[in-house]
Amino acid sequence: MSDYKKLKVWDYAHNYAIEIYKLTKDFPEEEKYGIISQLRRSSTSIPTNIVEGCGQIDNGNLVRFFGIARGSAFESEYQLLLSKDLGFISQEQYNIMNEKVKHIIRMLTKLIYSLKMSENNK
Repeated sequence: MSDYKKLKVWDYAHNYAIEIYKLTKDFPEEEKYGIISQLRRSSTSIPTNIVEGCGQIDNGNLVRFFGIARGSAFESEYQLLLSKDLGFISQEQYNIMNEKVKHIIRMLTKLIYSLKMSENNK
């Protein structure tokens, strides 16, 4: 699986990361090395690990990198909650972005499951 751009999950994750960058531009300056950095790194880690997984030779490593991407999505989900609770984003912004990251998590979960099932059927 070498062409990651054909994966819908990569496209969703890429667009999610872009939206996170735009969203965090309005965060307080003192959070530059705190929640802004954390949220941006976790959001970009999702598509980055999808890409890295697609560059692997075998499905075992592909599944591993998709799992790392899924973990980063969960991390991002929490950081969105923290951003809302700290008052950096509105409830509406949180709801929109939280649904997007949950969608990415569901997509990765199904993809990982599918890859594991295909490996077990060999």
